[in-house]
Amino acid sequence: MSGTTTGAEGAALGYEQARDELIDVVRRLETGGTTLEESLALWERGEELAKVCRRWLDGARARLDAALAEPGDEPTPSG
Repeated sequence: MSGTTTGAEGAALGYEQARDELIDVVRRLETGGTTLEESLALWERGEELAKVCRRWLDGARARLDAALAEPGDEPTPSG
């Protein structure tokens, strides 16, 4: 593994997969016991995974905002 996420690889990762791997990276960094080089590689991987998660969350927010902005989908008051 190169430690970096290419555009295609990042797009292929689902939110949950990226989040779970990011949790593992953070846990490994917090635990310590790695060399400086390994720690740097983990940090870089974590940054890439965080970007993947952010893209997923931004996309979900945009979809939610678009759905809420659509006219005619609002319930009509009865009475």
